[in-house]
Amino acid sequence: MIIIRQGESFWLLAKVISAYIGAVIGAGFASGQEIMQFFILHGSSGLMGAALAMILFAYLGGLVMFLSITMYSGSYRKVFEFLLGNKAGRFMDVLNLCMLLGGLGVMMAGSAAVFSEHFALPAQAGIWSVAVLTSLVLMGGLEGVLTVNVCLVPLKYLAVLAISLAALLSHPGGLAEISSATAAGGGITGSWALAGFLYVSYNMVVPVAVLSSLGRTVPLKTGLAGGVLGGLLLGLAIFLVTAAGLTHQPDAATYQIPMLYLAGSFGPVLRLGLGLLIWLAILTTAIANAHGFASRLASAGKARYRLYGIGACLLALPLGGLSFTGLVRFLYPLFGYAGLVLLVALLLRPLLYFLRNR
Repeated sequence: MIIIRQGESFWLLAKVISAYIGAVIGAGFASGQEIMQFFILHGSSGLMGAALAMILFAYLGGLVMFLSITMYSGSYRKVFEFLLGNKAGRFMDVLNLCMLLGGLGVMMAGSAAVFSEHFALPAQAGIWSVAVLTSLVLMGGLEGVLTVNVCLVPLKYLAVLAISLAALLSHPGGLAEISSATAAGGGITGSWALAGFLYVSYNMVVPVAVLSSLGRTVPLKTGLAGGVLGGLLLGLAIFLVTAAGLTHQPDAATYQIPMLYLAGSFGPVLRLGLGLLIWLAILTTAIANAHGFASRLASAGKARYRLYGIGACLLALPLGGLSFTGLVRFLYPLFGYAGLVLLVALLLRPLLYFLRNR
């Protein structure tokens, strides 16, 4: 049984929420490109897709925390085996380790791109900055990961909200333009509902790995609240970015970094700040990937956890030297398919278990 002082409950809740948000808001989210492809290009219907994503993120966050805590899990392995069975769970376990390592490499490549394109610094500095900082955070174990998330995730989250709200409020007739916005085409799917499901499935692989590692350290009530609130806050950010993007269509769709376009009218200082925001999103996602990898192989309080975390960073270094765009095009569809399997299992397996044991 987990015993926690009342004064610590708020900070533990904040750590769960920030761990969830930090695992989802990566470079694609912070740049606005993910939201553009999955929601904004669907026109005003994209807001319904954003609302669907909010509901799914809240439900799945609470569900994963419930499963992790009731199973007293220290990694995602027990959760996978419950959801998929022993054989499929073991296969997904190995696949997920590979995806976490691949995702870490993608974040290093993304950091290299930000350093070279936004900050005019050597790309290698971007790769090594993520590798070194991620390794240092993991040296602090689970507490180090959660503490860094509490410090960094609110910054990038509030920045996303601020840019979106400023873009909405600065655009005259914004609400009328949102309601009349039509689908522009070129999105992930032709259906806003399917886009909402795919977006959540694509983004649940890393959060499941991170949240599952908290099963031994978080009380059930706090875990459930953190999972649900984290999902609702993610949905709020998605909704606001979608609304802001719709008021600036079709111009926003022509930019590789739509958030940069939304922030463009607020001066060069904000442009530099957005580059830092995207890099922070990359760093926290890299930490989430490395933590998910290391916590699966060793308890977060053990020396082996630190070794596996550093080893993951070293193994991912070669990927960091490849094209960020190329890695995203090759690896992210694989993440999406695996996430879809996981999403279906999360939605159906608990229901089947309940019906079978009535």
